[in-house]
Amino acid sequence: MIRVLIADDQSLVRAGFRALLDAQPDIEVAGEAADGEEAVRLVRELRPDTVLMDIRMPHLDGLAATRTITGDPELTDVKVVMLTTFELDEYVFEAIRSGASGFLVKDTEPEELLRAVRAVVGGDALLSPGVTRRLIAEFAARSKEPAAATGLSELTEREREVMALVGIGLSNEEIARRLVVSPLTAKTHVSRTMVKLGARDRAQLVVLAYESGLVRPGWLG
Repeated sequence: MIRVLIADDQSLVRAGFRALLDAQPDIEVAGEAADGEEAVRLVRELRPDTVLMDIRMPHLDGLAATRTITGDPELTDVKVVMLTTFELDEYVFEAIRSGASGFLVKDTEPEELLRAVRAVVGGDALLSPGVTRRLIAEFAARSKEPAAATGLSELTEREREVMALVGIGLSNEEIARRLVVSPLTAKTHVSRTMVKLGARDRAQLVVLAYESGLVRPGWLG
């Protein structure tokens, strides 16, 4: 059973998400929070598998709440999905940097929301290729000189190659075609790379690829 915490300051939004999620045989709503402070408290108390976290909330916004959750060593298994009104919300970039596993727009189709909840619990990032590329472009525009490539020395040559392809926004299927391997092999390389670098998910791996200098601005394509 996938346990979900809903954090949104609008009761109508919470009610809509709860009705949809609770109707699924493999998903249950563990709790609801109306602001960031309550979200952090309930995550520590209930230990849900994932949190649907609104970005704009009173007292403590979703970004700060996410940083608190993802920065707590005892909550490493909790995945945070940011909720935003617009796909190009100015806070999406910071949400990924804060440790979120991805984001969803609030008017996402019900089937897509359910797929997303199941995907993030399964270890996938909630970033479509198009959205990933926009985030990468934004990261590239804001990036400073890369930090020392700490941790990359632990990667094999193939894992570095795979990480670079993740960094330019390719999906596992696209990586598989590029390297002429099976999608399962590509996924295995991505997973091993994440483990070696201590990345929470694919979204963080993209950030690490840029911060380490493995991928540089202008390498999109």
